[in-house]
Amino acid sequence: MTTIRLLLADDQSLVRGALAALLGLESDLEVVAEVGSGDEVLPAARRHHPDVALLDVEMPGMDGITATEQLRRELPQVRVLIVTTFGRPGFLSRALAAGAHGFVVKDTPAAQLADAVRRVAAGLRVVDPTLATDSLIEGHSPLTGRETDVLRAARDGASVAVIAGRLFLSQGTVRNHLSAAIGKTGAANRAEAVRIARDRGWL
Repeated sequence: MTTIRLLLADDQSLVRGALAALLGLESDLEVVAEVGSGDEVLPAARRHHPDVALLDVEMPGMDGITATEQLRRELPQVRVLIVTTFGRPGFLSRALAAGAHGFVVKDTPAAQLADAVRRVAAGLRVVDPTLATDSLIEGHSPLTGRETDVLRAARDGASVAVIAGRLFLSQGTVRNHLSAAIGKTGAANRAEAVRIARDRGWL
């Protein structure tokens, strides 16, 4: 029996440890690396040569979706399974676009999670069926790439001037993008637009 080597990335050490313990009970699965941030994923993958990387979405530094893009670009032989608390259709769409091979939520039963790992390792795609349905119903994000960038930069309540400086845009351009994003999300203001976009997994 071929052993499937796993890398786990989750910023919550208790969750990461629980996943490692559960998956380690499977005779054909071996956890070879555990990291707590997205920035550590690629270096750990280079050192430990996993077959499958199980990544959370929201982590300190680089998020799991960006780490997925990096892995697919630098180490395409490593297959990626997103395992997250945040079962949002927008996250699913973004993760698959980044090159993830699977997307499941953390409350997936252990036996199903182990099976998802095996299926991803075998070259199959695994997606939580409820999220897949929700994603089809809700559709993709209506925000343009630049509107998304501007809302991300506005998450901490930064002023228009600060956002403009961060993104190397004029203040007028930032205001235009914020206005468009507010309209597309149906929000009353930019803080609400940020909240709606986050809740739907668009940021």
